[in-house]
Amino acid sequence: MSLKETTDVKLVLRFLDEIGITVIEKELGDTFLPGLDLGSNCIYIDYDKLLYPGDILHEAGHLAVTTSAERKLVGTDKISPEWPTQGEEIAAILWSFAAANHLELPLEFVFHPNGYKNDSEWLISNFSSQNYLGLPLLEWMGLCLGNERAEKEGKAAFPAMQKWLRD
Repeated sequence: MSLKETTDVKLVLRFLDEIGITVIEKELGDTFLPGLDLGSNCIYIDYDKLLYPGDILHEAGHLAVTTSAERKLVGTDKISPEWPTQGEEIAAILWSFAAANHLELPLEFVFHPNGYKNDSEWLISNFSSQNYLGLPLLEWMGLCLGNERAEKEGKAAFPAMQKWLRD
């Protein structure tokens, strides 16, 4: 069975389609994350080179936390050389946690030992303890609500998302 046909990858691809992130299968050269690259409003996947399917959710997180205007520029020379910022990186990490939680995938699927500059266990530990690094940023982006605001508004708190893509 190819990687594309695994249950977890099918689940991720269906989710990304539902929230409006296009996935395009194509042959890729050397990329920062093996088998993955980002383009204008899309993720390119080379299943022959993809090592960690959970990285798909992390890359989707980068698109999701980027403004809709800037999402169109991803993968072009018009995107800021500072993209993604450190704040956007933190937001993408937390977004990918919320997505894994939503899809009921084990956190190790996204936060595998060979990623996140050897901080995978630390991230899993923090998120499992409800220490959501970057939550104020995701809330500011309009994607979710922290406990206090969720309670005031009678809505679900993070890790529930109010929406998956930033305006």
